[in-house]
Amino acid sequence: MTRPLISNRDARRLFLDRHLLLRPTSGSGKGRDLDQLLDRLGFVQVDSVNTLARAHDLILWSRRGQYRPQNLERLVAKDRTAFEHWTHDASVIPMQFYPMWRLKFTRDEARMQSRWWQGRREGWMAETETVLRHIADHGPACSMDVGEEETKGSSGWWDWHPSKTALEYLWRSGQLAICHRSGFRKFYDLSERVIPAEYLNSHRCDAEIVDWAMSAALERLGFATSGELAAFFEITTREEAKAWCTAALAQGRILEVDVELADGSRRRSFSTEAVLASLPDLPDPSSRVRLLSPFDPMLRDRARTERLFGFHYRIEIFVPEAKRRFGYYVFPVLQGDRLIGRIDIKRAERALDLRAFWSEPGVPLGKLRQAALMSELDRLKGLAGTEELRLGADWLRSA
Repeated sequence: MTRPLISNRDARRLFLDRHLLLRPTSGSGKGRDLDQLLDRLGFVQVDSVNTLARAHDLILWSRRGQYRPQNLERLVAKDRTAFEHWTHDASVIPMQFYPMWRLKFTRDEARMQSRWWQGRREGWMAETETVLRHIADHGPACSMDVGEEETKGSSGWWDWHPSKTALEYLWRSGQLAICHRSGFRKFYDLSERVIPAEYLNSHRCDAEIVDWAMSAALERLGFATSGELAAFFEITTREEAKAWCTAALAQGRILEVDVELADGSRRRSFSTEAVLASLPDLPDPSSRVRLLSPFDPMLRDRARTERLFGFHYRIEIFVPEAKRRFGYYVFPVLQGDRLIGRIDIKRAERALDLRAFWSEPGVPLGKLRQAALMSELDRLKGLAGTEELRLGADWLRSA
């Protein structure tokens, strides 16, 4: 039986539309509007690199030009309509998804116990109980507030002191929740003092959670393999994802399709009748140029992005400077339904310094495209808190 074919043009536009990057959008970027944006994306990854703006802020600003960083912090710390936890990485997640994270809490707890507690179970149990009791008695705490007698390193996760490890364990297992941040430092409190009761006390069986995670991922991706669906929230195992797809296919809830890739080859995936019916109604893309965070949901699965758009991207933070092809932290640039290049730009006091822009092969930066890029950089000044744009002498380069 011939499988339906989603052309590369339609696949790119559908993918962008599901990631809210196809159409012109408007909204306040705060309160209820931001809640709805977060729900449609599924989550937004949190990252500390701040050469231009933090990843989560640029992700949201790319979709809501009026968004400002304090708006997301308010959802987590005051409104309690979002919480911080783990997907494939640390993320801000809609609060209504909290009950679905219980499966992740349980599995993360077992994984951390097997990794960290081998031969030291009693010591780790005592440490976690001490940290938990400190927070219960004294309220929210950060890693600097616990383990007073420990020697504390500062070079990152690889030298976590015992109390920091205990905090991470208690958070990842759902016993603590992040109640707010100060700067970028996390403060933890008991989950019952952070998570609203209607979500804290809601329980679902494992099968319900797996079904939700797979269905919600497919809704946000439009089409995907079982592995891509499992990787979206990182709640289900690859085996559970395969079993779900087999059952959903037999039930007629999903169907197999072929997706045309940028090189003309085809990749078998899963989608739905509703998605296929929506393809003729996808609009032509906006002509706006957008800077994307390297952690943008569109780019999270770099292999998928490369297959669909023919755009190879890697973060070169950990590449020795002499071996970098582009730069320390370079931003992909989207226009329409194409990734047109990458840009090396950073905030320097009250200015944006544009060091370099590399066009993709076959995508010249003509006058109109250059004007669109400059318009985006002018808008970006509001997010970055800068007043001027400074152009390097040789900023326009070829890849």
